[in-house]
Amino acid sequence: MNKSIIAIATSCLLTLSSSALADVSATVNIASDYTFNGVSQTGNDPALQASLDYADNSGFYAGTWASNVDFGRFEDTNIEWDAYVGQYFQLNEKIGLDAGIAYYTYHGDNVSDTYNYPEAYAKFGYSSSMGNSEVNFWYSWDYFGLDVNHYIAMVAHTFEVKPGHNIKVSFDRSMSANKDKWSWNAKDAYNHYRVEYMTHWNGFDVDLALEDTNMNIDLADTRVVLSVSHTFSL
Repeated sequence: MNKSIIAIATSCLLTLSSSALADVSATVNIASDYTFNGVSQTGNDPALQASLDYADNSGFYAGTWASNVDFGRFEDTNIEWDAYVGQYFQLNEKIGLDAGIAYYTYHGDNVSDTYNYPEAYAKFGYSSSMGNSEVNFWYSWDYFGLDVNHYIAMVAHTFEVKPGHNIKVSFDRSMSANKDKWSWNAKDAYNHYRVEYMTHWNGFDVDLALEDTNMNIDLADTRVVLSVSHTFSL
């Protein structure tokens, strides 16, 4: 779910070399919360997440990603398990495009599979002396299995503070085409703001983020999220 649904390793894609793209890897991540566009998917509790990824030097990639979830005491859905496939294009020396499709599945309750849904995405990156800028879009035509169109648009910028230390600032807006089928606080859209510090230490990637939304609900209020991950080459 961003996703952060999916942790597709495409942040700062313009910094990747073709040799780095030819890889099979597994990543394990521990997070203080699993938030999707600022909304907790684990009831404000920690998450254990893992992915298995293949990336070819042609720019093609595919993978799968899983996390524990908690949608409340009235049901037992406890696992989100996603799959994705995509293609990265280096359009010129400064501009890259990542496009693909993902499918999200849910498990643990007899109604969990009714939440399954597909999503297409397109992510544009621009590299400059000021850092890496992104304009990203996600679209689902059956969001959470409800036969409703759902859109997410994001702008983000990542800049280096000093070697090995980066700051990313992002803003995204989630929108439902039919708030009678899917809404947030009875509204058809909401905004999400996030500032994160990213670094690498002793083989671990460390991410510390401050985020908030314009919704006044417990699962989407101001929070600090810490995550620590390690990637294994296979």
